Amino acid sequence: MKAIRIAETGGPEVMKLVDTEVGAPGPGQVRVRQTAVGLNYIDTYHRSGLYPLQFPSGLGLEAAGVVEEVGEGVNSLRVGDRIAYGTGPIGAYADMRNLPANRLVKLLPSISDETAAGMMLKGMTARYLLRATYVVKPGDTILLHAAAGGVGLIMSQWAKALGATVIGTVGSDAKADIARAHGCDHVINSATEDTVKRVRELTGGKGVPVVYDGVGKDTLMISLDCLSPRGLMVSFGNASGPVPPLDLLQLSAKGSLYVTRPTLNTYTASDADLQETAQDLVSVVASGKVKIPVNQRYALADVVQAHRDLEGRKTTGTTVLLP
Repeated sequence: MKAIRIAETGGPEVMKLVDTEVGAPGPGQVRVRQTAVGLNYIDTYHRSGLYPLQFPSGLGLEAAGVVEEVGEGVNSLRVGDRIAYGTGPIGAYADMRNLPANRLVKLLPSISDETAAGMMLKGMTARYLLRATYVVKPGDTILLHAAAGGVGLIMSQWAKALGATVIGTVGSDAKADIARAHGCDHVINSATEDTVKRVRELTGGKGVPVVYDGVGKDTLMISLDCLSPRGLMVSFGNASGPVPPLDLLQLSAKGSLYVTRPTLNTYTASDADLQETAQDLVSVVASGKVKIPVNQRYALADVVQAHRDLEGRKTTGTTVLLP
């Protein structure tokens, strides 16, 4: 098989395409021939060392493919089944691998491999953020940073389907057009506009009950200042760098605010939670209410350039690697 491996942390150049062996699947496992692999910002955190790994290591947490062999004790899947996954185990940057059958999700015929590979991690993240961390209700007005990104485009469509008014922030006029086309009612270009001022104007001075912030360091205080009293700031990513330490007294001064730092792994820790989260995602995508825009495709061998483009904010929507 071909797979991407890293032996040290660093920039995109530490990723190497290597030949390796895949044995027969063990008990509870299936061997999957992967047809498309999802690219996510968390992959850059693993590569850079922000989230520590043991070396040598693979990269990547989501992919889609076809079951080629079934290990002992597996009854939920058969050879030929189309599957996808979005919570690892790490090592998705590969054309074939053995995986735990209980962490895989069967695909509907209406969902393509590329769509599946690009939707699982980001889509399940959107699901727990909108339906569990803060339960979005009809009539809510929410603020979503990086609204033209992979998670942002899914969240804005899904929140709109739930009856919310969506305010999204983006970094350019081109990305503003993309965000509007995917459910954002109001779009703020943070490069040219005062986000806090615009949010207050759009909400009649009240602020919003929840801010979804995947940007991190650059938007922490902006997010807090956009909240209504007792509002919730959901920090779920670090695209601009890790969030600095926060003086908790600022939360009381700004209106008895709440802050949480959730992870997909916690919300899908049990097999039952994983399947419920995944099936909600599959259903909403199959219904057409949420579309998964696969806007960039790279060969697996070109993963270095893919990471450079992602970190350079040159991508929108979903990016997939093709083995």
